[in-house]
Amino acid sequence: VEFLYCDLASMKSIRQFVQQFRAKNCPLHVLVNNAGVMLVPERKTEDGFEEHFGLNYLGHFLLTNLLLDTLKQSGTHSHNARIITVSSATHYVGKLHLNDLQSRCSYSPHGAYAQSKLALVLFTYRLQHLLTANGSHVTANVVDPGVVNTELYKHVFWVVKVVKWMTAWLFFKTPEEGASTTIYAAVSPEMEGAGGCYLYNEERTKSADVAYDEELQRRLWTESCKMVGISDEASRLP
Repeated sequence: VEFLYCDLASMKSIRQFVQQFRAKNCPLHVLVNNAGVMLVPERKTEDGFEEHFGLNYLGHFLLTNLLLDTLKQSGTHSHNARIITVSSATHYVGKLHLNDLQSRCSYSPHGAYAQSKLALVLFTYRLQHLLTANGSHVTANVVDPGVVNTELYKHVFWVVKVVKWMTAWLFFKTPEEGASTTIYAAVSPEMEGAGGCYLYNEERTKSADVAYDEELQRRLWTESCKMVGISDEASRLP
């Protein structure tokens, strides 16, 4: 195991990480996008992005795109490289505000978090479409880990913290249990060659209806490319 530092809230750090990783000339068979914050007060990343959207979504969007060439070179017909992105059931109530992705007009921690998780689902479906169109041996899937007992809840209201402390053993998954669906997506033979899936409890399930809106997927992708400063070559594909 080797550790390379990468701050998903910093576009500079992400680019430096990718440069360091590429210098090792290593194949990349599995990429898990799992960083995140939840219900943080209104604040910005060093690049000026609203933190939920910048860290939860844009950081993973840039990282994945910068590593795509390596993933494509690593995948084969019989063993596809795999991209697994961790979203949340919160995406079901999320709304994507394309004209205000930074939540500048009206900030709500719950709304900003839900939007970032919906964006991850839209991103995954569009990414899989592009990978398929290019004939790449790479699959992209999105995972809902469930309600997991981690430090992700440190910004919730104190009453919720008390309830969580009292009931976590009964209603919350352990971190190990929460990781099971991500691991399933990453290594299970049953997922070989399968992409564009929303997985919960190691089963394919239906995501929010709006996540299947292909025009919304395309528009989010194009806008995301502008925000992180990469070429939108995908806009020329159907």
